[in-house]
Amino acid sequence: MHFDPDKYKVYTWKHWMLLHWIINPGLAFNELVLGQRVPRVSLLDKTSEKPLIERTLIPCPHCEKLHDGRTWSTQNGTAFRNWFGLYCPACGGIIPCLTNGLSFILLALTAPLWYAFRDRLKARWLEKQPARYRDLDVASTPNPYEDLGWIRIGLGWGLFMYVFMTFILPFFYGEDLSWKQAVIGVPVWAIGGLSFGYAMKRLFGKKEKVRSPNTE
Repeated sequence: MHFDPDKYKVYTWKHWMLLHWIINPGLAFNELVLGQRVPRVSLLDKTSEKPLIERTLIPCPHCEKLHDGRTWSTQNGTAFRNWFGLYCPACGGIIPCLTNGLSFILLALTAPLWYAFRDRLKARWLEKQPARYRDLDVASTPNPYEDLGWIRIGLGWGLFMYVFMTFILPFFYGEDLSWKQAVIGVPVWAIGGLSFGYAMKRLFGKKEKVRSPNTE
């Protein structure tokens, strides 16, 4: 698909936020278990003064419709269970998504266990998708980081990282649990989570000033 560079800024895996999704091993849980996915291509509308979260668009390569990024959000109950990609409510196609590095390795290692059932699982998943988007009102989707929402999201992220880094990761590496590190990790990840939540609030709530073209 071709996008007008004067109107849209194109984000691919090279953008730091999308690259983070690929290289962060902790996000493999989100991808494989929760079914949270990130599209390979997303756009930022440079002609709008709305907050970033309302200027993000996801293009469908099948019907070329530009979807509001909030189409797949926790507020609409569509942020998760997207194991096979992002479902396009307009044409029923599947929007390609990035794959986390650890997810790719785990899927490759376990392929003999699930690959033979992939098509059947995908068909069953596709059957359930239209109902999820039937009554979707994307335009009224609130910004999850507004008011004190960033605190809830930040602490949730901090809790996940605390459990993953303190208990799950050492388990896979065969390391003994350090209760000292477990205790120290509570305030560290709480502060880290709040910092993350506030950074997301500033990022997604940021408004863009659009310059009017000079007229002669």
